[in-house]
Amino acid sequence: MEIRDVTTADLDAVLDNRVRAFGPVDEAEARSWRNRVDLVLPEGREIAGWDGDRLVATTRVWGFRQWWQGRPVPTGGVAGVTVAPEDRGRGAGRRIVTAALQRSIERGDVLAALHPATTAFYRGLGFEHAGALHKVTLAAEALRGITADRLDVRRAGPDDAGLVAETIARVHRDAGDCGPVDRGEGYWRTVLEDEKPFAYLAEDGVLIYRWSKDASALEVERLVAASERTARGLWAIVGSGATTAETVKAHLAPYDPVLWLVGEREHDMIDRTQWMLRVLDAPKAVELRGYRAGVSAEVPVRIDDDLVPGNSGDWTLVVKDGEGRLEPGSADPAAVRVGPRGLAALYAGVPVSTLRRAGLLHGGDIRSETLDSVFGAQPFALDYY
Repeated sequence: MEIRDVTTADLDAVLDNRVRAFGPVDEAEARSWRNRVDLVLPEGREIAGWDGDRLVATTRVWGFRQWWQGRPVPTGGVAGVTVAPEDRGRGAGRRIVTAALQRSIERGDVLAALHPATTAFYRGLGFEHAGALHKVTLAAEALRGITADRLDVRRAGPDDAGLVAETIARVHRDAGDCGPVDRGEGYWRTVLEDEKPFAYLAEDGVLIYRWSKDASALEVERLVAASERTARGLWAIVGSGATTAETVKAHLAPYDPVLWLVGEREHDMIDRTQWMLRVLDAPKAVELRGYRAGVSAEVPVRIDDDLVPGNSGDWTLVVKDGEGRLEPGSADPAAVRVGPRGLAALYAGVPVSTLRRAGLLHGGDIRSETLDSVFGAQPFALDYY
């Protein structure tokens, strides 16, 4: 199988493989898919494997930033992994994703993230579960009960894409969030231009939502706010549709303020979709991540990573004053030992006690509380890519 960059001339074949892998798409979905693919083609982030002139496998690596304790870390979002039905079970999937990870490293990504179609396959490539995308269903009537002062907002269009991206990023940064991604101005321009949702901009918040196809529900694609006043005002706009909509479906953080603003909340209806993480450049990933002020640590760590040899070796994790670094170290019998899966889960804040019992972390018995203090987080996603 020859792996090479996808060009515009290849898109019909790529879309055909996508349909064979994931099912049919209508004309509007196909147009939206092409427009989004256009964002990655110039960067060489859409690749395919070929057997002669026949397409075998494809994948895409979105270039975005992922927030970790309020700091943006360059991340490759692996998506659109397809293998032609007649070529499955022959290693094509592993080869195309491995090539995508190498391409991601070449483009400067220090993490990789994805929504898995199959967990076992991606664990074999060093990914591990890190967090979830929560799609929460709320009663529209409950949102209509949110009291709010009149909020100064305006409708947003494609020319506001830069401000939309900037405002969303500012909210995640100031909140110290872990997990959500910053997909940049180009992505939001495509959404606002081609999909034409209802979009509103406030000084410190963004609302993007639409009606469901049968108009029985409102679907909130993004609602972020940095203040109570803006959170109340934007959710009140959504709740004003309660005379028609029965429910509101929204991608939310597990601790989104709306869950504390609604008057009635006895049963939460949540559709939880897992996402996975992989560390591509361990020293850089540790350096760029945010850490809580007041936490300090110095821990010997041993990493073994066959797929990304640059991660492997003996290191000393040093964290102080909100900064972290992974310094070359020497062999230490008391070192914490992890493979790529354990490293990814540790970075994402999975408790050390859990990692030990899952067989993903060994050694360093006296340092559990230290590592939990360093990496402790509740990662979430707001995008499915």
